[in-house]
Amino acid sequence: MTPARSAHDAASSALGYFYQSQWPLVELLLRGADQPDAAITVELYDDVAWEEDGTPTELLQVKHHLNSTRSLGDKDDDIWRTIRSWLDAGPPGNGSGPILTLVTTATAPDGTAAAALRPGPAREPDVARQRLEAAANESNAEATNDIRKRFLALPDPDRAVFVGRIHVLDAEPTIGDELDARLRRALYMVLPKDHETTFVDQLWGWWHRIIVGLLRRVRGNITALDVKAHVDALRNEFAGDNLPTLVRLDDIDIDIEATYGSRPFVEQLRWIAFTAVLLQKAMIDYYRAYTQSARWVEDNLVGLDELADFEAKLKDEWERQFEFMKMKLPDGADEQALQQAGQELFRLVTEKSSVQLRAYNEPFFTNGRLHALADYGHVGWHRDFEARLETLLLGGIA
Repeated sequence: MTPARSAHDAASSALGYFYQSQWPLVELLLRGADQPDAAITVELYDDVAWEEDGTPTELLQVKHHLNSTRSLGDKDDDIWRTIRSWLDAGPPGNGSGPILTLVTTATAPDGTAAAALRPGPAREPDVARQRLEAAANESNAEATNDIRKRFLALPDPDRAVFVGRIHVLDAEPTIGDELDARLRRALYMVLPKDHETTFVDQLWGWWHRIIVGLLRRVRGNITALDVKAHVDALRNEFAGDNLPTLVRLDDIDIDIEATYGSRPFVEQLRWIAFTAVLLQKAMIDYYRAYTQSARWVEDNLVGLDELADFEAKLKDEWERQFEFMKMKLPDGADEQALQQAGQELFRLVTEKSSVQLRAYNEPFFTNGRLHALADYGHVGWHRDFEARLETLLLGGIA
């Protein structure tokens, strides 16, 4: 039984950290209309914090529980662990200190301190203080004994100010469908019809990269304006003839060399003396373009016929340039000359291509689809690529 319980606890903790990173995005979207300059930090002043001009204005403890019906009582560990964190964060009696907010998926029953600390006209901080004092005196929980003593040891005015700064946002949506649904409501006016899931997935992917940057201290905070700008840019990718980039460089999670190092399109590039760096980039382009094409089709952003037409145009453009290359090569050209001519052909077809899929003009996509054509032997870079491919397919490498 112990291993199963440990696994459950680990999963719960992991979901808690994940929730702590996702919840702020929804809040930034919701607050952005009224507070476009609102900025948050993560794991700097607290789990999450709102700040202005580098000063925290609100510290947030974010608690997630797998059981969404869990209640939040006055003797609950979440309450007292949160109080410990905030007592350690600064002078509790500082009336000008930051707001202290507990965000939790648990529900505060009527008659509890947490219920009296919800924002709104029914908020009663004095009642909440009295309930917390009673719980601190009555509880026998060893885990919270020290913090309860610290709370009761505060001078009465400081304790009143401290509790007055506390707000409780209870019954918050749990991670997964509930939080995702709130995000979709916040984005209702900008979600592209029939592509809502792809849009939301792209936004979450961007947000997780932002969170990593915040945790690594590569950036200090993220503002509601930053989020709005990205949402606007992402929406434009789904508008008109635009298409979204669904596979980014940091999405690659496979061993590129082991997967593609012996493929025909890579051999074709070796025949024109591509360097190891250029071969690596070619394999990455192939992977991104292939994967992105599949996802576009799966998400009904692009049809198979449209992709086939795009590749037919690429092949036609290559055929013209390939014929010009052969015309320019002198009779008896040596291997070095053939390699240089192939390199120039590759640059012409990839860097100066006039072929696009709608208005999408990311170079990796055109390059990657050309590599796919080369993998099937439909295009090539070396003058003698067809004969070499025949030898290659028969089991040898020319």
